[in-house]
Amino acid sequence: MAAEGLDGSKLSWLWALPFVGILLSIATGPVFYPHVWEHHFGKFTTVWAALVIIPLLLTTDLQTVTTTLAHTALLEYMPFILLLLALFTVAGGIYLEGNLHDSVFTNTALLAIGTAIASVVGTTGAAMILIRPLIRANDDRRYNVHVFVFFIFLVCNIGGSLSPLGDPPLFIGFLKGVDFFWTTQHLWPETLAVSAVVLAIFAVIDIYFHRRDDRKPHPVDPTPDSPLKLHGIVNFALIAVIIGAILMSAQWKPGITLTIAGVHLELQDLVRDGVFVLVALASIALTRKEHRAANGFTWGPIKEVAILFAGIFICIVPVMAMLQAGSSGAFSSLLNLVTRGDGSPNPNAYFWLTGILSSFLDNAPTYLVFFQMAGGDAGHLMTDLAPVLAAISLGAVFMGAMTYIGNAPNFMVYAICTERGIKMPSFFGYMLWSLAVLLPIFVVLSLVGI
Repeated sequence: MAAEGLDGSKLSWLWALPFVGILLSIATGPVFYPHVWEHHFGKFTTVWAALVIIPLLLTTDLQTVTTTLAHTALLEYMPFILLLLALFTVAGGIYLEGNLHDSVFTNTALLAIGTAIASVVGTTGAAMILIRPLIRANDDRRYNVHVFVFFIFLVCNIGGSLSPLGDPPLFIGFLKGVDFFWTTQHLWPETLAVSAVVLAIFAVIDIYFHRRDDRKPHPVDPTPDSPLKLHGIVNFALIAVIIGAILMSAQWKPGITLTIAGVHLELQDLVRDGVFVLVALASIALTRKEHRAANGFTWGPIKEVAILFAGIFICIVPVMAMLQAGSSGAFSSLLNLVTRGDGSPNPNAYFWLTGILSSFLDNAPTYLVFFQMAGGDAGHLMTDLAPVLAAISLGAVFMGAMTYIGNAPNFMVYAICTERGIKMPSFFGYMLWSLAVLLPIFVVLSLVGI
């Protein structure tokens, strides 16, 4: 994150309050005051961002403030939001028509497929593609809530841990210099193990609830079984174009730069971001409107994400400066929590602190905070400190599943299910599920060594 022009050693912890404030607003708004939040989230974001920009203008020279904010906007926010736009648009054009007959095998298979594709089309994309077919398959059951709870666990979170396409925290890592396939190479054992255990637990629970269902009359199936048909297949080719653009930006180094407001923009990154925009436009042009409508596709979610993350990227600037100051900064005590007595970093501490905060705050900025706390040098983190980078990545992605507000797709799935008449657990009711199922798995994961 851009903080090069700010001297973090001279900033007090009060500069972190807008960052904390915007994250708490995002965490509490959709759950505790949804109607106010829905109509005024942009105003909340503007206020928190202004509480950073205005004090910076009053205490720091204009050139430093302009360069710092331009660096954040052009090198970090722009590629981040354009990738999300491309994946959101492409995934919204993939429509799975038809209805499968409900069974333990069907449900487990759909969850496994969603988990597998989440790292390719993103957790949001996988959720959008599969949530409605899963609802249709289970809409003649009396006991089906557990199906959608586990869908959030696996498809909306755990499955997105193997590539920068999977979950926003990992793409931020890519923008900071982490190799595209680093997470695939280093996190697959933990991802495979946790996914397999959670799927096995789901299958046992689904067998139990199927037996309970069989003891009582079933509701009339509103969506009788019908053959599956996949529409919008061209969007899979567009996903390949997205992946190719990302790999190109990492490998092709022509040495051509464009300078705007003191920020050096490299040609390969501009081409990559341009491809994201072209892919989104191509998806709109090549996908039939009725297929997007059947998916319930609207621009509202990506608009909200764009506005909220603009505020987050601004509010986190002074936080990054203080973290860069290390022991001279206001967060020196936090550094002590993730450091062993001999001065070496403690991967388990990074895993739990990143995970706990990702459970209640957005996992993308949480990842960034601890990435920076670990030194912020991608080359060093991928090699000598690989266990630390793995711990940060796993904590951010996996523990986003602990609450409805840990990751954006969680609440999206909650809203879709509620709209379809499914009595989803309350905020704390969902946490009972996650604490019972996921927490013991994460404890074992940390005990065996990340």
